[in-house]
Amino acid sequence: ITTPVCRMDSYDGDGNYMHQEDDWDRDMLLDPAWEKQQRKTFTAWCNSHLRKAGTQIENIEEDFRDGLKLMLLLEVISGERLAKPERGKMRVHKISNVNKALNFIASKGVKLVCIGAEEIVDGNAKMTLGMIWTIILRFAIQDISVEETSAKEGLLLWCQRKTAPYKNVNIQNFHISWKDGLGFCALIHRHRPELIDYGKLRKDDPMTNLNTAFEVAEKYLDIPKMLDAEDIISTLRPDEKAVMTYVSCYYHAFSGKQKAETAANRICKVLAVNQENEQLMEDYEKLASDLLEWIRRTIPWLENRMPENTMQAMQQKLEDFRDYRRLHKPPKVQEKCQLEINFNTLQTKLRLSNRPAFMPSEGKMVSDINNAWGNLEGAEKGYEEWLLNEIRRLERLDHLAEKFRQKAAIHEAWTEGKEDLLQKRDYETASLSEIKALLKKHEAFESDLAAHQDRVEQIAAIAQELNELDYYDSPSVNARCQRICDQWDSLGALSQKRNEALQRTEKLLETIDQLYLEFAKRAAPFNNWMEGAMEDLQDTFIVHTIEEIQGLSTAHEQFKATLPEADKERMAILGIHNEIAKIVQTYHVNMAGTNPYTTINPQEINAKWDKVRQLVPQRDQALIEEHARQQNNERLRRQFATQANIIGPWIQNKMQEIGRISIEMHGTLEDQLTHLRQYEKSIVNYKPKIDQLEGDHQLIQEALIFDNKHTNYTMEHIRVGWEQLLTTIARTINEIENQILTRDAKGISQEQLNEFRASFNHFDRKRTGIMDADDFKTCLISMGYNLGENEFSRIMSIVDPNRMGIVTFQAFIDFMSRETADTDTADQVMASFKVLAGDKNYILADELRRELPPDQAEYCIARMAPYTGPDGVPGALDYMSFSTALYGESDL
Repeated sequence: ITTPVCRMDSYDGDGNYMHQEDDWDRDMLLDPAWEKQQRKTFTAWCNSHLRKAGTQIENIEEDFRDGLKLMLLLEVISGERLAKPERGKMRVHKISNVNKALNFIASKGVKLVCIGAEEIVDGNAKMTLGMIWTIILRFAIQDISVEETSAKEGLLLWCQRKTAPYKNVNIQNFHISWKDGLGFCALIHRHRPELIDYGKLRKDDPMTNLNTAFEVAEKYLDIPKMLDAEDIISTLRPDEKAVMTYVSCYYHAFSGKQKAETAANRICKVLAVNQENEQLMEDYEKLASDLLEWIRRTIPWLENRMPENTMQAMQQKLEDFRDYRRLHKPPKVQEKCQLEINFNTLQTKLRLSNRPAFMPSEGKMVSDINNAWGNLEGAEKGYEEWLLNEIRRLERLDHLAEKFRQKAAIHEAWTEGKEDLLQKRDYETASLSEIKALLKKHEAFESDLAAHQDRVEQIAAIAQELNELDYYDSPSVNARCQRICDQWDSLGALSQKRNEALQRTEKLLETIDQLYLEFAKRAAPFNNWMEGAMEDLQDTFIVHTIEEIQGLSTAHEQFKATLPEADKERMAILGIHNEIAKIVQTYHVNMAGTNPYTTINPQEINAKWDKVRQLVPQRDQALIEEHARQQNNERLRRQFATQANIIGPWIQNKMQEIGRISIEMHGTLEDQLTHLRQYEKSIVNYKPKIDQLEGDHQLIQEALIFDNKHTNYTMEHIRVGWEQLLTTIARTINEIENQILTRDAKGISQEQLNEFRASFNHFDRKRTGIMDADDFKTCLISMGYNLGENEFSRIMSIVDPNRMGIVTFQAFIDFMSRETADTDTADQVMASFKVLAGDKNYILADELRRELPPDQAEYCIARMAPYTGPDGVPGALDYMSFSTALYGESDL
């Protein structure tokens, strides 16, 4: 058997003519096993790209015959758009499509010899495989470049470099070097060592090695399984093109990632060195600045030889200096040493990394810091000795001064507040009992005052001695001693004056106290009488009959007869108060306090008496007006009750009649609609009677009448009933109109509507025109639905979108109409997502971004819920619920 040898040539990127493989046809004729391998490999390779467009092939020579999927394949792998394909089924249309694909391949620098559109359309397997191999070479292998080698040689060199460290792996070609499977496993382990335990693989177990590599590549690297382990093992020399095609997928999966990592590592290394040097420079500058600032602050402190006037201040200076030596200076010594070390280390690193030497800011050189440190140590000399001499000098005077301060402080503590106490005029507002207590307290104070005379004399003697010894704070001591002596003289004078005032006030308050007691005894009962009278006169009376008003009027007349005698008692009580006021004015007694026996005062008595006199005529008028109002109220009650007792039952009857009309099925929907509109008109014509009743009710409200024994109906009952009546008739008419629209839009017959109404009425057990969820579920089961909890929840979300737990008849009809219409749209979208997901029950964000336009992919990712199935992986998205939500069957 002979056949012409077909050759495929192409041009490289520099325009050089490249001779490609020319013996693929002869090879397949010699070994049919290779043809089988090529079929499987090329089919899998094509499908790995076609699935991005949502399709695939089953038979490589059949599925490319019309040219449509061939053109689609070239668009996917090239990222370019081809000419518009012919959609006809005739041979000429198929040849035209294949020619468009072949012309596109030729436009990419590939010269096809002996491959024509007719052979592909006729299903010539060998020509079809040759064409696919040409596409693989051009788009998957030709662009591979490794160290000045490209295409096949570049791919082979890449495999050799990557597998060189692995035992029992020696890649020399693309056929027998891969039979044991270790080459595939080595490539995976080199780039993803966590995916394969290479140490457990054996050269004498090629079946396990090959299957391991194929399964890991498919699962974790998104490389489809293009080879069968059994075919490779059973073939003496595996097909080179099949192996090259499969290995090129490994190259494209790994090579880009490695280049990026190498470049990133180089940049990171350079940046790390530079960042470290910059950090050392910043640390030196900061440490030098901090150390120089500390030295600048410390030197003036050490050079200060100004003595303190107190022992405590000098001892604090000594303690501060010791803290400086023990706590503050040692860390600075360490910082100075570390600064020099850091400077030398930085300069060495800069020199080794070919960077210019570091030059600190002006004044921060190591020599500058050493000079400043020398000035600091010079200031330390002699400071401690000076401190000790000053402390010994102050110690001699400190003891005597402390003794003076102690005695003076004791005396001042005793006298503190005493002058204010003696000058207080608290007796002017005190009660009699308080005055007596103040007198006893003052006698005790005078005894204590005499006992402190000796301490005052001792304080004056110590002050004199400090003056003689020339104490540095003598002016302060003298001033303090003078204040103590002057205060002592003042206390004596104030004590005598207070004693006289207390005794005089005691006598006046005893007289006033007796008058206060008499006033309280008579004012209390009179005040209670007036308060009771005011309460009765202002009490709001609630009456319902004429007899009750007459009883209140009689009691009021009896009260008015007691007023003259009450006025006499008022004048007697006020006379007692006037006598107290006369004593206060005569002897200038400050009556800041109030009567200790009562809180009642004359102003309050007069005000209440005037209020009683004012309320009496007001009460007279109120009783007269209430009598007339009660007569008018009774007339209004009867007038409203007469109308309400007629309208209330009329509304109830109309509501019941409408309910029967909406449930019963008499005639067609148009007949029911006509009947209801006539019924509505008769109801509207009744409105004037409602308005008349509203007018009567407004009169009752204006009269503040809150009860009516002549009727059980209130205006609120009538309003609610009337509004419900209007709403019910309008809603019932609307339901009939919607049923007509549903019937006409969905093509539902009158018999079907009657059947729906009969089913609805049967399960509307309460005859309210609505079904609750349980009744609706029972209705669906009776109609043949097999409901689970999830399915019923889905249906309820359709018929009850507001989640009120009820189903109206209109919602019931809409649902039953939908059940008879085409509902495959959501299922079709779900099936399309399943194709994009590779037949999984979930889809990944990367798959959506790869298969869909960017804006639509992000739209889906933002709205898809996480997949919660047992077969899910991290990041999995639930496209099933999303598809359902697109058609309003659940929340998106």
